[in-house]
Amino acid sequence: MAKVTISSVIDAPVEEVWARIRDFNGLPGWHPRMVESHIEDGKDAASIGCVRNFKLVSGATLREKLLDFSDANFLVSYSILETPQPLTNHKATLQLRRVTDGNRTYAEWSASFDAAPEDADKLAEGMGANVFQGGFNALKSHFAGKN
Repeated sequence: MAKVTISSVIDAPVEEVWARIRDFNGLPGWHPRMVESHIEDGKDAASIGCVRNFKLVSGATLREKLLDFSDANFLVSYSILETPQPLTNHKATLQLRRVTDGNRTYAEWSASFDAAPEDADKLAEGMGANVFQGGFNALKSHFAGKN
């Protein structure tokens, strides 16, 4: 099983960062790689088991299922149901924590998945750099100068 974890510190209070990212259907509003999204079957975006169907800037479509969601813990976990990438058994968690020194946010995004040995490292690297770090960079840019 391949694993990847990316972390960052965002110069904004955890409540503000969470307000920006908490909508499971809201990726296009804050992540530069996501261009459109909808929740299937008319379900609420915070209901465990709902499925988001979204498109990347590359044109690829993914489907992800919400596994865990907590406003109290600033946490969202999901699994990829469909992706053009050669991976299976995917689970990811994005969690925010309060940094009291400067009223900042510690953000950690991690995933585990199965892939062929020859693909695993490249997939983990792409997921970490392009998806996870790309999202954190967009959040840091959004909050820069606001506090």
